[in-house]
Amino acid sequence: MTQLFEQGGPLFMSILTLLLLVILVISGIKFLALRKGSQSDEQAKKQLDIIKELGLFTLMFGVFAQMISLYQILAAVEGAGEVPAAMLAGGLKLSTITTVYGLLIFLCAYLIWLLLGQVFTKKTS
Repeated sequence: MTQLFEQGGPLFMSILTLLLLVILVISGIKFLALRKGSQSDEQAKKQLDIIKELGLFTLMFGVFAQMISLYQILAAVEGAGEVPAAMLAGGLKLSTITTVYGLLIFLCAYLIWLLLGQVFTKKTS
């Protein structure tokens, strides 16, 4: 697992992990607030959307990181001239790590958003 973290690029993977932690903390805070019922319906719905939006941002950031990796790979191939297909395929495979991680975080955030939305609708019913 740490090998994938390093291969994905420590800078981008660290930012994605930080975004995951932010999503989890916000989700915990929102869950506790929903259980207490201390917020208005409009305010609670708006704050739940923050979780989904952060997840979507994480996905887009993962794609952005992949585009930067692809640019670097293609620049290296251009400078090297002849590159074996296996080496190019390995570089392309490594460039997808940040996108997969961002997608995984997005799916987790979306699932949390759906579950908290269910808790919210049960509280208001």
